[in-house]
Amino acid sequence: MAERVNNFPPLPKFIPLKPCFYQDFEADIPPQHLSMTKRLYYLFTPCSYVCWFRPIYKAFKTDSSFSFMAFFFTFMAQLVISIIQAVGIPGWGICGWIATISFFGTNVGSAVVMLIPTIMFTVVAVFSFIALSMVHKFYRGSGGSFSKAQEEWTTGAWKNPHVQQAAQNAAMGAAQGAMNQPQTQYSATPNYTYSNEM
Repeated sequence: MAERVNNFPPLPKFIPLKPCFYQDFEADIPPQHLSMTKRLYYLFTPCSYVCWFRPIYKAFKTDSSFSFMAFFFTFMAQLVISIIQAVGIPGWGICGWIATISFFGTNVGSAVVMLIPTIMFTVVAVFSFIALSMVHKFYRGSGGSFSKAQEEWTTGAWKNPHVQQAAQNAAMGAAQGAMNQPQTQYSATPNYTYSNEM
């Protein structure tokens, strides 16, 4: 088996950074899940790549209920945010339908500009809902459940050496941070000394 070298994100040669992840759709993902995985890939943003795209990629690759649950949790949060952005509650700083329609009464030019992101938020919310529904339908149809995800977590995750090392490093870092906290240079009781030079 050839060594799997990280290949994503593809970076230009002049950038001194290297790709962080390995992904190969054709090699890792079964053919029946390939189109869904690619559709979700095209919806991603850099943060969501780590938060929901990698879990769904891993879920389709390994049929992991825990990865499906991680995907459902983060993607549902993104769907809720997309719906809030599409609705556009006034005063929240988002260009949604309510805010855009209310701007047509005061400033038509601004409302027309606001209409573009409003339509885009709506499209993202609709496509996200469709994608979430399709993944959920597949997951339930394949026998996946919350209890299966819990079982995977309890039997496998804490036995993973990478998870154990990360937990150990986090605990050691927290302990060192607590011990190395600098003492404040100010006393707890304020000292009010005034000079009477007037």
